[in-house]
Amino acid sequence: MSTDTLIADRIEIADLVARFALLLDEKRWDDAGGVLADDVVVHSPRGGELRGLGNVVGFMRQGEVEGENTQHTTTDLLVDVDGDRAAASANSFVYYYRDGRAPHFTGGLRQSFTAARTPAGWRLREVRITPAWTREN
Repeated sequence: MSTDTLIADRIEIADLVARFALLLDEKRWDDAGGVLADDVVVHSPRGGELRGLGNVVGFMRQGEVEGENTQHTTTDLLVDVDGDRAAASANSFVYYYRDGRAPHFTGGLRQSFTAARTPAGWRLREVRITPAWTREN
């Protein structure tokens, strides 16, 4: 694999992680297939283990709270590409708020991802979300 390809892959995977956070914040569930693989597996404290794009999207839709918004801020992203697979990890701060008001709940997460190169580009095949801390404001 050339250095240029490796760099391009790392950038695309970093973008994928950022687009995942933005998808969650903007509640664009219909766009999930542009970020998540059809056979995605998500491990989260709220949903347990969810398998398949349809189940993950269904869970996200069901978890919406009227009037509540989130802002995910992702930091410390590390990406390790190995051919057509990649591992990534990041820290994330999630702020839960209502329009025009300070956050009422904040959490720190550790996230790990497995990505795969598909004919449509890189997609997340596994997402593991582990809470580090929470604070009610």
